[in-house]
Amino acid sequence: MANIIGRTNSIFNQFVAEIRDASIQTDSMRFRRNLERMGEIMAYELSKDLSYKISSVTTSLGEAEVGVIDDQIVIGTILRAGLPLHQGVLNYFDRAQNAFISAYRKHHKDNSFEIAIEYLSSPDLDGKILILTDPMLATGSSMVLAFKGLLSKGTPKHIHIVAAIASKEGLQYVEKNMPENTTVWVGAVDDELTVQSYIVPGLGDAGDLAYGVKS
Repeated sequence: MANIIGRTNSIFNQFVAEIRDASIQTDSMRFRRNLERMGEIMAYELSKDLSYKISSVTTSLGEAEVGVIDDQIVIGTILRAGLPLHQGVLNYFDRAQNAFISAYRKHHKDNSFEIAIEYLSSPDLDGKILILTDPMLATGSSMVLAFKGLLSKGTPKHIHIVAAIASKEGLQYVEKNMPENTTVWVGAVDDELTVQSYIVPGLGDAGDLAYGVKS
């Protein structure tokens, strides 16, 4: 179910190293660009699992037959941290439709919290490929809740989850709570998840690193 891109040596791991590196993280523009580049690479890998059809293309010298994507794609992201990764995937699937989910942690006095969906914008999803992007797959609960919210827009043909870093716990939660027609693409998987639901070693708060600290 889970494809861990960083297990194979490639330039992808340079981007993983840089988004983790505290000395490089101070450059928000580079952090965003690295997430975007990771999204592009994962989009390329993901594209191998899509359906294709043969299309005839007219060149200046004749006709060429080329296999082109035969799926309708919707790329969804959880605001705000997911935007750079979303853009990377969209750079490659540039004809895709887009969905946006605003989710937040609703904290309680006992330091526990629940995930709440505040806003959702999406096209019809019936029979389409849904790609959900979020840089951190920590507990997995926000991803599953976002997907359940999107079901009000229809039932996708297949779901792909794209994340930069995941925890083992998050992967297990997604495997247990998402439909069987779900594929996960992650850059790296870390063992530890703190009581505050931060992945260790992880990289910190992706939203703050990309767009600045929120009050």
